[in-house]
Amino acid sequence: MGVNEQAEAMLAQMFGMAKSQFGNAVKSSWFHASDACPGCGRPVELIKHKKGKAISLNAFIHRKPGVLIGYLLCNRCVKVVMEAGKKFPPEQTPLHATIETNLITAYERYRKSLDA
Repeated sequence: MGVNEQAEAMLAQMFGMAKSQFGNAVKSSWFHASDACPGCGRPVELIKHKKGKAISLNAFIHRKPGVLIGYLLCNRCVKVVMEAGKKFPPEQTPLHATIETNLITAYERYRKSLDA
């Protein structure tokens, strides 16, 4: 099973948790299967850590359509997001806004391609 397939399987689990937590606010999920990081455009790669390699699967709810959007980040953007998450309360950075804007644009492009 490839990285995207693994990420999609994990996103399905995340969707179930989001559905139980947020109810009808989450209607569907979509995985942004791109080799480019939605934060900076660099290639998405496996992340090296003490126990081996991992992927950085992240998600947010695009509220208007109620879709849970899953995505992978590059190593550099993972570090920025992780550092912001260590703060109390967790900090929203300009990178978060960039990621969400780029993913919403990609999702809307995807939806339009289905209508064409």
